[in-house]
Amino acid sequence: MNIRLYTDADSAEWDTYVTRHPRGSFFHLSRWKKAIETSFGHQAFYLIATATASPPGGSEILGVFPLFSVKSFLFGKSMVSVPFAACGGILAESEAVEHALYQYAVRLTKENKLDYLELRNEDRPFSDLPGKDLYYVFKKEISSDNDKNLKAIPRKTRAMVRKGIKNNLQARFGKEELLAPFYDLFAFNYRRLGTPVFSKSYLKNLLEIFDKDSNVLIIYKDNTPLSGVITFYYKDQVIPYYSGAFPEANRYAANDYLYWALMSDAAEKGYRIFDFGRSKRGTGSYHFKKHWGFEPRMLHYQYYLNTLSEMPNISPANPKYQRLIRIWQQIPLCITNAIGPSIVKYIP
Repeated sequence: MNIRLYTDADSAEWDTYVTRHPRGSFFHLSRWKKAIETSFGHQAFYLIATATASPPGGSEILGVFPLFSVKSFLFGKSMVSVPFAACGGILAESEAVEHALYQYAVRLTKENKLDYLELRNEDRPFSDLPGKDLYYVFKKEISSDNDKNLKAIPRKTRAMVRKGIKNNLQARFGKEELLAPFYDLFAFNYRRLGTPVFSKSYLKNLLEIFDKDSNVLIIYKDNTPLSGVITFYYKDQVIPYYSGAFPEANRYAANDYLYWALMSDAAEKGYRIFDFGRSKRGTGSYHFKKHWGFEPRMLHYQYYLNTLSEMPNISPANPKYQRLIRIWQQIPLCITNAIGPSIVKYIP
């Protein structure tokens, strides 16, 4: 078996392998690598396993392992599969290939003097690695019949959707022409949560790099934006990923109507899995998704500890960050928008 680093010549073969693998995800695609490199400058270590030594773009792939090195003075030095994504991890044809890719990643972690290696698996966790019970993913099959989809929503949430319909809300889909109003919603929401916000250029890069596989949806009331979401599309899955809303959205049920409009549009276009994304256990977004009738399933975030004696905890849920979160919520929005991107790029 041979393991080597990815080059641009491998992109087509890499993506073919990812889309054919039963555990391949949107975040395994080579375009996620391009988005992270372009937006944040973190170094990629995308590993490819083949049966024999081969040049880039050659030989049959037996496994892949997307990795990024993220180095921060404040938050430590890590190797992550993959940053800013719900999941990543190893895709392989056998346990032997999986083990070889993992050992190669451990070696890279040591050679680069990083604190730890983080694997984000949706399923099939490593049995001998410590992990966290923190993030949950919400997925559900949807029908081509939107009447059935509406009936499948629990009664109280269905009433909110109907309230949004009665309020004559307007759903507008688009791309970069909607990015500016979406970013206002997005940045406001992040400041409200006490979380540093991503830059507008990062979101612009995502929309450009994923082109036909992404869009922006904004819900308006009388031409006033209330809530919005950036969505990705992968195989038969629709993946609402980044969202935001103003407080007035609650008055008009705009948040529930947002996801109903997205679900309806996706169902009509032939998508069959609605992936509501990840949420931290016990948070508002976690309960919101449960109220939509989605059952949470734990994501397996596991760690190889190189220089650390215990698992890292840079989550906002960490009690030691609560005072900083309260302070951040009081800072003017123009300031959090200016300094947030330089902080969040190191919180993968």
